[in-house]
Amino acid sequence: MPRLLFAALSLLLLAPAARADATVALPLYNLTKDRSVDWVGESVAENIIEALHAEGLVTLDRNDRAEACQRLSLRANASLSRASVVKIADELDASHAIFGSFDIKREAGAKPSIKLSVRVLDLKQVRQSDEFTAEGLLEDLAALQSALAWKVLTSIVPKPATTEAEFLGRRPSVRVDAMENYTRGLMSKDDNARHRFFTQATRLEPKFSQPAFQLGLLYWDKEDYQHASQWFQRVAATDTHYMQALYYSGICRHYVAEYAGAELAFAAVAENVPLNEVFSNLGASQLRLGKLPQAIANFEKALEGDPADPDYHFNLGYALWHAKRFDEAADRFRAVLERIPDDKEATTLLGFCLKREAPRAGDPKQEGLERVKEEYEETVFRQLKSMIEKK
Repeated sequence: MPRLLFAALSLLLLAPAARADATVALPLYNLTKDRSVDWVGESVAENIIEALHAEGLVTLDRNDRAEACQRLSLRANASLSRASVVKIADELDASHAIFGSFDIKREAGAKPSIKLSVRVLDLKQVRQSDEFTAEGLLEDLAALQSALAWKVLTSIVPKPATTEAEFLGRRPSVRVDAMENYTRGLMSKDDNARHRFFTQATRLEPKFSQPAFQLGLLYWDKEDYQHASQWFQRVAATDTHYMQALYYSGICRHYVAEYAGAELAFAAVAENVPLNEVFSNLGASQLRLGKLPQAIANFEKALEGDPADPDYHFNLGYALWHAKRFDEAADRFRAVLERIPDDKEATTLLGFCLKREAPRAGDPKQEGLERVKEEYEETVFRQLKSMIEKK
């Protein structure tokens, strides 16, 4: 199994109290008087979390952290006391919290230098690590962050499954101006500004994967699936968002009638994240490609995983109807109507099944009725949490 899976998949591999084994990183406090470099503290937190996630640790993203700080009326980029750090970690049910500060020195005739300092608070053992530091030129921020991330990793996992050289070799070398634009995009609440920052980041560093993922999400939200797909496909396999990007790219490609590409994307996700939504979407693309046996098999997997979902009953019934297995298809459409009595499509297709009328090729009212699942993050966590609780 590949090392880089979506974060929630890691939950399944951990103990039942898996969420309590998660790590949160707080933005480093800015010790300078220059508020224009606040982005550095956010960048360090984001990159440490990305690095830990890539090594298989369960991590909490900046949205989780921001919501927790809001509930506690705390500013994450403020100088937080240990008590405040504990409150944030406790609010998120995290086992480790990373916090610290940074300082930038600017001297005439010299390039700006920076010092990063962090500590790791272990909530389970109720202890705090020594201070970890990384110093160098500001333009080498990416390398400094990676060096710091290694120290944090070895504090949380004393014997990691990788060497320092391997770890650092997997961390991308990114221009500091590209990192700044990406981080400012993350911090902005205006979509136009976010788009501008992320686009500039990719122009400065074409192989910078993270802003490509964010641009994909922006176009996804606008239902511009052609452009969203193009950005999602630029996300590197080493990126922590790769599986999510692959899943969304599959949906986008399905929506723009690139069914072969959608099938490949969903099949790759299914191999790593075998969830009901993935199997169902894979079946939907295979149905469009005329691969009836494969589509039926994947719809059956999805339904077996969640018999309560009417969409899974519908998709299986729709595929069985195409296979002229009218009685079986009718049973699925009845199951849909038991759950959604006013489902017009299920009612119509049930009527066709009872009359034993096969699909008419080229009839727009009968084509493209398969139902695609768009949920990913929330569904992954919910399903894996349920699987954990059943252990």
